[in-house]
Amino acid sequence: MTETQAIPAAFPFESKFVTVDGSKMHYVDVGEGDPILFLHGNPTSSYLWRNIIPHLSGQGRCVAVDLIGMGKSDHPDISYRYDDHYRYLCGFIDALGIGSNLTLVIHDWGSGLGFRWAHDHEQDVRAIAFMEAMIRGLSLDDMPGSLRLAMRMMRMPGTGWLMISAANIFLKKMLPDLTYAEISPEALAYYRSAFPTVASRKAILQWPRELPLDGSPADNAVVVEAYRQWLTHTEVPKLLFHGNAGVAIKEAEVAWCRENLSNLDVVDLGDAIHFVQETHPETIGSELSSWFARL
Repeated sequence: MTETQAIPAAFPFESKFVTVDGSKMHYVDVGEGDPILFLHGNPTSSYLWRNIIPHLSGQGRCVAVDLIGMGKSDHPDISYRYDDHYRYLCGFIDALGIGSNLTLVIHDWGSGLGFRWAHDHEQDVRAIAFMEAMIRGLSLDDMPGSLRLAMRMMRMPGTGWLMISAANIFLKKMLPDLTYAEISPEALAYYRSAFPTVASRKAILQWPRELPLDGSPADNAVVVEAYRQWLTHTEVPKLLFHGNAGVAIKEAEVAWCRENLSNLDVVDLGDAIHFVQETHPETIGSELSSWFARL
């Protein structure tokens, strides 16, 4: 499937803020009914879902949050480990009172957080839709050569700081390079506006170091393996989106999901890499809406 028109850059939502653990978290909140929570990853924000939310805002309460230290949320002086983000996300869900009959729509590190929350709160989860998601721990050997080298370097203390904080590689290179369709200058400018300085990039610097690669960091690997096991036996409805050039969800992962996850629907997006929302928002939105209506 290929979108035939330019991807709109406008963000037509009112910005809202809630205080969690002393810091403001930015979010959008539209529609009424059972909650649908959209979780982004690195280095994006709630802006990633701008063209998808309208497809569901007539069916439920659509909430998209900027993770702590990202988007328009505050950038407190914390370590930005996986556990930190999870603590703030749990606080956010509690503060908004959306932690019941919740549908999760998750991507990238948002999936690592969303799957973890679902594992910890199965009785409160209505369904999970995921794309380019962390369904298992990874190995450097799983990655193509250029990405493998970049990931190894980004996890090194000095080199990683130079690449991510100083050179801003995630926003200047990886975001556009890992999007099949060309992102408009306006959209790129919006994403980049969240990280104008070296100091503001602490969260995006830490995320590659949190990725459980070949079992390290060990604490994160344990969490991911626990929710992976849970996914293989829970009957919670699931919807998988995948493209033909995925980074986290490749052909082997699609096959694993089909073989091991029950109550699963699968949508093939065709030409897509990692930031599938910037290539196929109409398809994702319409398929999500149809799936949600059947729950």
